[in-house]
Amino acid sequence: MGTAPGVRGQVWGQVYDIAIIGGGINGCGVARDAVGRGLSVFLCEQGDLGGGASAASTKLVHGGFRQAGRLAFGEVRRALEERDLLLAAAPHVVRPIRFALPHRGGRLSRARLRAGVFLYDRLARRGPLGGARAVSLGGDRLGATLQPDCATGFEYSDCTVDDARLVLLNAIDARIRGAEIRPRVRCVVAEREGTVWRLAMEAEDGEPYAIAARTLVNAAGPWVPAVLNHVVHAYARPAVRLVKGSHIVVPKLYEHDCAYVLRNADGRDVFVVPYQNDFTLIGTTEEDYHGDPAEAEADSAEIAYLIAAVGEYFRRPIFEDDIVWAWSGVRSLPDGGAGRREASRGYVIEVESTGSQPPLVTVLGGMFATCRRLAEEVIDRLAPFLKVGKTWTAGAALPGGLFPVDGFHDLVRALRAGYPFLTERHAMRLAAAYGTRAQGIVSGARSLADLGRLFGADLTEAEVRYLMAEEWAETADDILWRRTKLGLRFTPDEVDGLADWLAGRSGASVRGSLRAAM
Repeated sequence: MGTAPGVRGQVWGQVYDIAIIGGGINGCGVARDAVGRGLSVFLCEQGDLGGGASAASTKLVHGGFRQAGRLAFGEVRRALEERDLLLAAAPHVVRPIRFALPHRGGRLSRARLRAGVFLYDRLARRGPLGGARAVSLGGDRLGATLQPDCATGFEYSDCTVDDARLVLLNAIDARIRGAEIRPRVRCVVAEREGTVWRLAMEAEDGEPYAIAARTLVNAAGPWVPAVLNHVVHAYARPAVRLVKGSHIVVPKLYEHDCAYVLRNADGRDVFVVPYQNDFTLIGTTEEDYHGDPAEAEADSAEIAYLIAAVGEYFRRPIFEDDIVWAWSGVRSLPDGGAGRREASRGYVIEVESTGSQPPLVTVLGGMFATCRRLAEEVIDRLAPFLKVGKTWTAGAALPGGLFPVDGFHDLVRALRAGYPFLTERHAMRLAAAYGTRAQGIVSGARSLADLGRLFGADLTEAEVRYLMAEEWAETADDILWRRTKLGLRFTPDEVDGLADWLAGRSGASVRGSLRAAM
């Protein structure tokens, strides 16, 4: 059929099994599952991979403590099973953490709170995570930072996650297995033509792409409605709610490594979580949103809400001037007409197919704890239209995750033994970000100078080159705020130095900024 005019090397006659719009956790997870089941895959993302809602979460993988309170036992058990699978697949970016849940009179009876905690614990299969227990906070390290009336409470286990890196690990694995992953490529229009979809796309630099696919998946997160309305012109449009959640980061509030769940008077829970060694993450709010997801920001009312939640429980108050980073993420949720407090954290997969026309799959909702299962179900739903292989991801490690759940410190020791010029902190950061793949970044080096320019903190030229070659990084924001989180430690001059270095290699005018820094 020949090459379409102006198309970068794509041939109209080449047909992928599946095209995916959206490079967040759902899209990248679907790409990974699909290519591992024998399908040819193309994925496009209008910005950076994981650059939307997937990188703007509370950085937790959990079963949904509130769902246990709603007696959604099946939903919670499945999410907890998936949490444990993710922990085994990527123990470098998914890490166990203990949560303290202080009890205060008037919010919820102690008996009811106890029942909820221990029910949640019983729904989880006993594995590497410790069990729940009642605690006396008054004389405990957990209580030292709390108000005097928080004398009792409970502990339970869940996991934290480096959200943007989990997205990237799925994308890397998909690419290794043969998927075509194209960030910074926007799908302009997708039309059915006979038995295939024709997709016309435009890269960030204005250059066009065109491909064809037998099936199409809309996994655009908060942009799902925009894709349905303006790109694919779907026959049916599922009811969608956009919900904004905001977070703040402050210098660390305490020395220990446990997190807190603060039950507010409005019934919502605010998480207070140790973050990047020297900081504390606080979130989230939850408000309906009616604007462009790309323009979502933490507003003054949301910031005040989070500050007040901490002040009500903690002895040491925080102020707006303490905030070193703030962000908002917008999620697309299936709209069942429920109130804000009952917003489902489940997901909906809708398949639209009429006669012999190629199917369209729309994905709504989901969370990190269910991303693997969601991807598997999407491909299962496409089995009537494609020759789909067996499921495989439940026992498969993600890139860099080939080590035991309790083997992280052994990995750090091995890294330092092979490269003694690495400080403990530097080795731990590399291991936490890249797992066993960290060896490839420092391979052959005998001194820190061998890793090239030091841009700031402990970010070296060798690491930046790795991120550009292996993880689609192009801008200072990509590197500092999604792939490494070192934006928390860079000065404005160091950010500009990295941006200038990147611009000199890409030929583009790339400027980095301390995104959403306060």
